[in-house]
Amino acid sequence: MRKIIAGMLFCGLLLCGCGEKPAPESSAETVPETTTAAATTATVSETEPEITSETVTTAPPEQLYMNRCEKQIVEVQPDEILERREDVVYPEFEKYYYYSHTACRRTGVNVLLPADYTDEKRYPVLYILHGSGDTEDWIAEDRVCVSVMLNNLITDGEAEEMIVVSPYIYCSKDMPECTGLDPENWRNFDRFAEDLMRDLRPFINSTFSVAEDRAHTAITGCSAGGRVSLTIGFTHPDVFGFTGAVCPASGVVREVGNPPYTLEPAQFCFPENRPYLLLISAAEHDEAVLDYPYQYHDMLTENGTQHLFHVMTQSGHDYHSVISHLYNFMRMIFRVSE
Repeated sequence: MRKIIAGMLFCGLLLCGCGEKPAPESSAETVPETTTAAATTATVSETEPEITSETVTTAPPEQLYMNRCEKQIVEVQPDEILERREDVVYPEFEKYYYYSHTACRRTGVNVLLPADYTDEKRYPVLYILHGSGDTEDWIAEDRVCVSVMLNNLITDGEAEEMIVVSPYIYCSKDMPECTGLDPENWRNFDRFAEDLMRDLRPFINSTFSVAEDRAHTAITGCSAGGRVSLTIGFTHPDVFGFTGAVCPASGVVREVGNPPYTLEPAQFCFPENRPYLLLISAAEHDEAVLDYPYQYHDMLTENGTQHLFHVMTQSGHDYHSVISHLYNFMRMIFRVSE
């Protein structure tokens, strides 16, 4: 059994859909719902370097920011953060449509605006990508608790106001949805990177009052969505200052899982524009993506790519893991100026 890790590593994402196995329904779970979710801080990796006064003085701001984020990680969110409060407003996701030139069709996207949204203010944006067995509607489901958890965190001063975007990430001109986990279907998911940069992000930025710089733009996803979010984070670090993935599927990097691959091992690093946060969350009971998140973690360590790696011991390839990951991720992003 691997130990829980949440280290700053230096060396040189829904039901999480199908992951690496087709799932006929997004309601399947691998573990029962936990009734007592203790907020247990993950242990620090033994590879973490000693932080000295000289390190603090000379370290780049991205490194210092991730050092700070590491201290915030808990394995499971507290139960009360998922409970509705009488004095908090919980807005709902709303469906919008934009034209995708990549898929050659009108495509739906769910958007959650802050409770007191106004055009007089510019907001950061978080993109959350679904898994292979789901659509843009998955993250908007009540059981995922995005609006409840986020607005409770905002009320408690633990998260920033933000716009949350849940897009449909399967981009094919010929097939409307995923039909299996073969190379053709994986490429259709990978094409979302083009769709995001060409059509979706411009649509979001022109429709809503958005702060467009990398310090105010984040992306994460689960399973197939985690594969895509990692790819986008590494290929567009000038746009996304915060990148996450929970139970990411294989294929982000050659040598991890089966083809097709999106990156070579040497590309699994940041020569410039290092992110403020790179968080990968793995579930100990995940039988869909197997050991792939650990392999990404090992390769990042070998490449000397600073990141956080968080293992959840109570969940599997399911929405419990997504909630725990988002609890950590949403508290960490968009706080560079603090």
